[in-house]
Amino acid sequence: MLGRTANDLFWLSRYLERAENMARLIEVGYRIALLPREGEGYNEEWRSTLQSAGCETGYLAKHDAPTTSDVINYLLFDADNPASVRSCISIARRNARAQRTSLTREMWESLNSAWIDFEAINPRDITSDRLPALLDWIKERSATYRGALLNTILRNDTFYFSQLGTFLERADNTARILDVKYFVLLPSYEMIGSSVDNLQWASILRSVSAHRSYRWVYKQHYKPWNIADYLILSAEMPRSLRACYIEIDQAVAGLKAFYDQDDTCVPMAHETLAMLENGNIDTIFQSGLHEFLTDFLGRNNRVAEEISDAYHFNG
Repeated sequence: MLGRTANDLFWLSRYLERAENMARLIEVGYRIALLPREGEGYNEEWRSTLQSAGCETGYLAKHDAPTTSDVINYLLFDADNPASVRSCISIARRNARAQRTSLTREMWESLNSAWIDFEAINPRDITSDRLPALLDWIKERSATYRGALLNTILRNDTFYFSQLGTFLERADNTARILDVKYFVLLPSYEMIGSSVDNLQWASILRSVSAHRSYRWVYKQHYKPWNIADYLILSAEMPRSLRACYIEIDQAVAGLKAFYDQDDTCVPMAHETLAMLENGNIDTIFQSGLHEFLTDFLGRNNRVAEEISDAYHFNG
Protein backbone atom coordinates (compact mmCIF):
# COMPACT_ATOMS: atom_id res chain seq x y z
CA MET A 1 0.00 0.00 0.00
CA LEU A 2 1.27 3.49 -0.85
CA GLY A 3 2.06 5.79 2.07
CA ARG A 4 -0.47 8.31 0.80
CA THR A 5 -3.21 5.67 0.80
CA ALA A 6 -2.32 4.55 4.33
CA ASN A 7 -2.31 8.20 5.45
CA ASP A 8 -5.75 8.86 3.97
CA LEU A 9 -7.29 5.74 5.54
CA PHE A 10 -5.73 6.50 8.92
CA TRP A 11 -6.99 10.08 8.96
CA LEU A 12 -10.38 9.16 7.53
CA SER A 13 -11.00 7.10 10.65
CA ARG A 14 -9.46 9.70 12.95
CA TYR A 15 -11.67 12.47 11.63
CA LEU A 16 -14.85 10.43 11.72
CA GLU A 17 -14.08 9.41 15.31
CA ARG A 18 -13.34 13.07 16.09
CA ALA A 19 -16.75 14.11 14.74
CA GLU A 20 -18.42 11.62 17.08
CA ASN A 21 -16.26 12.73 20.00
CA MET A 22 -17.17 16.35 19.32
CA ALA A 23 -20.86 15.45 19.52
CA ARG A 24 -20.19 13.75 22.85
CA LEU A 25 -18.34 16.78 24.21
CA ILE A 26 -21.14 19.13 23.15
CA GLU A 27 -23.70 16.86 24.78
CA VAL A 28 -21.95 16.78 28.14
CA GLY A 29 -21.21 20.51 27.98
CA TYR A 30 -24.83 21.29 27.21
CA ARG A 31 -26.11 19.03 30.01
CA ILE A 32 -23.82 20.56 32.62
CA ALA A 33 -24.42 24.13 31.43
CA LEU A 34 -28.12 23.56 32.23
CA LEU A 35 -27.34 22.60 35.83
CA PRO A 36 -27.59 25.24 38.57
CA ARG A 37 -24.13 26.63 39.31
CA GLU A 38 -22.82 29.67 41.10
CA GLY A 39 -20.67 32.49 39.81
CA GLU A 40 -19.07 31.90 36.42
CA GLY A 41 -19.78 28.17 36.38
CA TYR A 42 -21.99 28.50 33.29
CA ASN A 43 -19.26 30.04 31.14
CA GLU A 44 -16.53 27.89 32.68
CA GLU A 45 -18.24 24.71 31.56
CA TRP A 46 -18.24 25.85 27.96
CA ARG A 47 -14.65 26.98 28.34
CA SER A 48 -13.70 23.51 29.58
CA THR A 49 -15.54 21.99 26.61
CA LEU A 50 -13.49 24.14 24.23
CA GLN A 51 -10.32 23.13 26.06
CA SER A 52 -11.20 19.43 25.87
CA ALA A 53 -11.76 19.81 22.13
CA GLY A 54 -8.52 21.76 21.66
CA CYS A 55 -10.56 24.64 20.20
CA GLU A 56 -10.31 27.38 22.83
CA THR A 57 -7.70 29.50 21.02
CA GLY A 58 -9.55 29.41 17.71
CA TYR A 59 -12.87 30.17 19.35
CA LEU A 60 -11.57 33.17 21.32
CA ALA A 61 -10.02 34.56 18.15
CA LYS A 62 -13.58 34.92 16.79
CA HIS A 63 -15.67 35.46 19.94
CA ASP A 64 -15.28 37.50 23.12
CA ALA A 65 -16.50 34.89 25.58
CA PRO A 66 -18.09 31.41 25.57
CA THR A 67 -21.84 31.41 25.11
CA THR A 68 -24.08 28.43 24.45
CA SER A 69 -25.12 29.40 20.93
CA ASP A 70 -21.65 30.51 19.79
CA VAL A 71 -19.84 27.46 21.19
CA ILE A 72 -22.33 25.01 19.72
CA ASN A 73 -22.17 26.68 16.31
CA TYR A 74 -18.37 26.79 16.40
CA LEU A 75 -18.02 23.13 17.33
CA LEU A 76 -20.71 21.88 14.97
CA PHE A 77 -20.75 24.04 11.86
CA ASP A 78 -17.85 26.52 11.66
CA ALA A 79 -15.82 25.79 8.53
CA ASP A 80 -12.91 27.82 9.96
CA ASN A 81 -12.66 25.34 12.84
CA PRO A 82 -10.74 22.28 11.57
CA ALA A 83 -12.17 20.20 14.43
CA SER A 84 -15.84 21.11 13.91
CA VAL A 85 -18.19 18.27 13.02
CA ARG A 86 -18.69 19.78 9.57
CA SER A 87 -14.94 19.98 8.94
CA CYS A 88 -14.33 16.47 10.26
CA ILE A 89 -17.01 14.85 8.11
CA SER A 90 -15.89 16.84 5.07
CA ILE A 91 -12.23 15.82 5.45
CA ALA A 92 -13.17 12.18 6.13
CA ARG A 93 -15.34 12.12 3.04
CA ARG A 94 -12.60 13.74 0.92
CA ASN A 95 -10.12 11.09 2.05
CA ALA A 96 -12.67 8.34 1.38
CA ARG A 97 -13.28 9.67 -2.11
CA ALA A 98 -9.53 9.70 -2.80
CA GLN A 99 -9.25 6.07 -1.69
CA ARG A 100 -12.64 4.89 -2.95
CA THR A 101 -11.26 1.60 -4.27
CA SER A 102 -9.94 0.67 -0.81
CA LEU A 103 -13.39 0.91 0.77
CA THR A 104 -16.40 -1.34 0.46
CA ARG A 105 -19.63 -0.01 -1.04
CA GLU A 106 -21.28 0.01 2.40
CA MET A 107 -18.47 2.06 3.93
CA TRP A 108 -18.53 4.66 1.17
CA GLU A 109 -22.31 4.99 1.07
CA SER A 110 -22.64 5.40 4.83
CA LEU A 111 -20.04 8.16 4.89
CA ASN A 112 -21.16 9.91 1.72
CA SER A 113 -24.81 9.99 2.83
CA ALA A 114 -23.77 11.38 6.23
CA TRP A 115 -21.90 14.20 4.49
CA ILE A 116 -24.83 14.98 2.15
CA ASP A 117 -27.34 15.01 5.01
CA PHE A 118 -25.16 17.15 7.27
CA GLU A 119 -24.49 19.69 4.52
CA ALA A 120 -28.27 20.09 4.14
CA ILE A 121 -28.68 21.20 7.77
CA ASN A 122 -29.27 24.90 8.34
CA PRO A 123 -27.47 25.88 11.57
CA ARG A 124 -30.24 28.37 12.38
CA ASP A 125 -32.70 25.48 12.56
CA ILE A 126 -30.79 23.78 15.41
CA THR A 127 -32.63 25.16 18.41
CA SER A 128 -32.09 23.89 21.94
CA ASP A 129 -34.89 21.36 21.62
CA ARG A 130 -33.45 19.96 18.39
CA LEU A 131 -29.81 19.79 19.50
CA PRO A 132 -29.98 16.43 21.35
CA ALA A 133 -31.48 14.72 18.30
CA LEU A 134 -28.74 16.11 16.05
CA LEU A 135 -26.00 14.94 18.43
CA ASP A 136 -27.55 11.47 18.54
CA TRP A 137 -27.70 11.45 14.75
CA ILE A 138 -23.98 12.27 14.49
CA LYS A 139 -23.11 9.41 16.85
CA GLU A 140 -25.40 7.05 14.94
CA ARG A 141 -23.81 7.89 11.58
CA SER A 142 -20.36 7.29 13.01
CA ALA A 143 -21.55 3.95 14.38
CA THR A 144 -23.05 3.07 10.99
CA TYR A 145 -19.70 3.61 9.28
CA ARG A 146 -17.87 1.62 11.96
CA GLY A 147 -20.39 -1.17 11.59
CA ALA A 148 -19.90 -1.21 7.82
CA LEU A 149 -16.13 -1.33 8.25
CA LEU A 150 -16.17 -4.13 10.82
CA ASN A 151 -18.68 -6.21 8.87
CA THR A 152 -17.47 -5.80 5.29
CA ILE A 153 -13.75 -5.03 5.06
CA LEU A 154 -11.00 -7.61 4.67
CA ARG A 155 -8.68 -7.94 7.65
CA ASN A 156 -5.81 -6.46 5.70
CA ASP A 157 -3.79 -3.23 5.85
CA THR A 158 -6.88 -1.11 5.11
CA PHE A 159 -8.54 -2.52 8.22
CA TYR A 160 -5.46 -2.09 10.43
CA PHE A 161 -4.80 1.53 9.43
CA SER A 162 -8.47 2.32 10.00
CA GLN A 163 -8.32 0.73 13.45
CA LEU A 164 -5.22 2.71 14.37
CA GLY A 165 -6.85 5.99 13.37
CA THR A 166 -10.03 5.22 15.31
CA PHE A 167 -8.45 4.14 18.57
CA LEU A 168 -5.63 6.70 18.68
CA GLU A 169 -8.28 9.41 18.32
CA ARG A 170 -10.55 7.75 20.87
CA ALA A 171 -7.74 7.44 23.42
CA ASP A 172 -6.81 11.08 22.90
CA ASN A 173 -10.40 12.15 23.45
CA THR A 174 -10.91 10.12 26.63
CA ALA A 175 -7.67 11.43 28.13
CA ARG A 176 -8.55 15.05 27.29
CA ILE A 177 -12.06 14.78 28.73
CA LEU A 178 -10.74 13.29 31.94
CA ASP A 179 -7.88 15.78 32.25
CA VAL A 180 -9.93 18.91 31.64
CA LYS A 181 -13.29 18.01 33.11
CA TYR A 182 -12.22 15.97 36.10
CA PHE A 183 -11.20 19.01 38.11
CA VAL A 184 -13.89 21.25 36.69
CA LEU A 185 -16.46 18.76 37.95
CA LEU A 186 -14.95 18.23 41.41
CA PRO A 187 -17.71 19.59 43.67
CA SER A 188 -17.47 21.76 46.70
CA TYR A 189 -17.73 20.00 50.04
CA GLU A 190 -21.35 21.09 50.40
CA MET A 191 -22.33 19.53 47.07
CA ILE A 192 -20.82 16.08 47.62
CA GLY A 193 -23.55 13.45 47.27
CA SER A 194 -26.16 15.98 46.18
CA SER A 195 -28.37 15.53 43.13
CA VAL A 196 -26.35 18.18 41.26
CA ASP A 197 -23.11 16.38 42.12
CA ASN A 198 -24.47 13.08 40.82
CA LEU A 199 -25.70 14.70 37.62
CA GLN A 200 -22.26 16.16 37.03
CA TRP A 201 -20.53 12.82 37.35
CA ALA A 202 -23.22 11.14 35.25
CA SER A 203 -22.51 13.69 32.53
CA ILE A 204 -18.79 12.97 32.33
CA LEU A 205 -19.56 9.25 32.09
CA ARG A 206 -22.21 9.86 29.43
CA SER A 207 -19.59 11.62 27.29
CA VAL A 208 -17.81 8.28 26.89
CA SER A 209 -20.94 6.07 26.93
CA ALA A 210 -20.04 4.72 30.37
CA HIS A 211 -23.02 5.95 32.37
CA ARG A 212 -24.79 2.61 32.85
CA SER A 213 -21.83 0.29 32.57
CA TYR A 214 -20.13 2.08 35.49
CA ARG A 215 -23.01 1.05 37.75
CA TRP A 216 -22.79 -2.54 36.51
CA VAL A 217 -19.10 -2.70 37.40
CA TYR A 218 -18.94 -0.73 40.66
CA LYS A 219 -22.51 -1.13 41.92
CA GLN A 220 -22.29 2.10 43.91
CA HIS A 221 -22.65 5.85 43.58
CA TYR A 222 -20.23 7.89 41.53
CA LYS A 223 -16.80 8.26 43.11
CA PRO A 224 -14.02 10.28 41.46
CA TRP A 225 -11.43 7.62 42.22
CA ASN A 226 -13.50 4.85 40.60
CA ILE A 227 -14.36 6.96 37.57
CA ALA A 228 -10.69 7.68 36.87
CA ASP A 229 -9.86 3.99 37.30
CA TYR A 230 -12.69 3.02 34.94
CA LEU A 231 -11.70 5.45 32.18
CA ILE A 232 -7.98 4.74 32.39
CA LEU A 233 -7.30 1.14 33.41
CA SER A 234 -10.41 -0.92 32.68
CA ALA A 235 -9.87 -3.47 29.91
CA GLU A 236 -13.64 -4.02 29.59
CA MET A 237 -14.73 -0.39 29.13
CA PRO A 238 -14.43 0.15 25.32
CA ARG A 239 -13.46 3.82 25.48
CA SER A 240 -10.93 3.51 28.29
CA LEU A 241 -7.26 4.22 27.60
CA ARG A 242 -6.33 0.59 28.20
CA ALA A 243 -9.06 -0.79 25.94
CA CYS A 244 -8.01 1.60 23.17
CA TYR A 245 -4.39 0.45 23.43
CA ILE A 246 -5.37 -3.19 23.33
CA GLU A 247 -6.92 -2.44 19.93
CA ILE A 248 -3.94 -0.33 18.85
CA ASP A 249 -1.49 -3.06 19.82
CA GLN A 250 -3.51 -5.64 17.89
CA ALA A 251 -3.56 -3.40 14.80
CA VAL A 252 0.20 -2.84 15.03
CA ALA A 253 0.69 -6.60 15.32
CA GLY A 254 -1.62 -7.11 12.32
CA LEU A 255 0.44 -4.74 10.17
CA LYS A 256 3.64 -6.39 11.36
CA ALA A 257 2.37 -9.78 10.20
CA PHE A 258 0.86 -8.39 6.98
CA TYR A 259 4.10 -6.67 5.94
CA ASP A 260 6.45 -9.20 7.60
CA GLN A 261 8.14 -6.55 9.77
CA ASP A 262 10.07 -6.84 13.00
CA ASP A 263 8.75 -5.94 16.45
CA THR A 264 10.53 -2.57 16.64
CA CYS A 265 8.25 -0.83 14.13
CA VAL A 266 6.07 1.00 16.66
CA PRO A 267 7.70 0.44 20.09
CA MET A 268 5.75 3.16 21.89
CA ALA A 269 2.46 1.32 21.33
CA HIS A 270 3.75 -1.75 23.14
CA GLU A 271 5.28 0.33 25.93
CA THR A 272 2.09 2.31 26.48
CA LEU A 273 -0.08 -0.81 26.64
CA ALA A 274 2.31 -2.38 29.16
CA MET A 275 2.16 0.79 31.27
CA LEU A 276 -1.64 0.66 31.34
CA GLU A 277 -1.80 -3.08 31.99
CA ASN A 278 0.54 -2.69 34.97
CA GLY A 279 -1.03 0.58 36.16
CA ASN A 280 -2.53 1.20 39.57
CA ILE A 281 -4.95 4.02 40.22
CA ASP A 282 -3.52 4.70 43.69
CA THR A 283 -0.06 5.18 42.21
CA ILE A 284 -1.46 7.39 39.45
CA PHE A 285 -3.13 9.70 41.96
CA GLN A 286 -0.05 9.81 44.15
CA SER A 287 2.11 10.93 41.24
CA GLY A 288 -0.60 13.28 39.92
CA LEU A 289 -3.53 12.55 37.61
CA HIS A 290 -2.83 15.58 35.43
CA GLU A 291 0.82 14.62 35.07
CA PHE A 292 -0.12 11.04 34.16
CA LEU A 293 -2.60 12.18 31.50
CA THR A 294 -0.16 14.73 30.09
CA ASP A 295 2.44 11.99 29.74
CA PHE A 296 -0.15 9.70 28.14
CA LEU A 297 -1.15 12.31 25.56
CA GLY A 298 2.52 12.75 24.66
CA ARG A 299 2.90 9.00 24.27
CA ASN A 300 -0.23 8.83 22.13
CA ASN A 301 1.14 11.52 19.83
CA ARG A 302 4.47 9.69 19.57
CA VAL A 303 2.66 6.48 18.58
CA ALA A 304 0.98 8.40 15.74
CA GLU A 305 4.36 9.83 14.69
CA GLU A 306 5.97 6.37 14.72
CA ILE A 307 3.16 4.97 12.57
CA SER A 308 3.53 7.88 10.14
CA ASP A 309 7.30 7.35 9.88
CA ALA A 310 7.11 3.55 9.66
CA TYR A 311 4.56 3.54 6.85
CA HIS A 312 5.76 6.66 5.02
CA PHE A 313 2.60 8.71 5.38
CA ASN A 314 4.36 11.81 4.06
CA GLY A 315 6.35 9.96 1.43
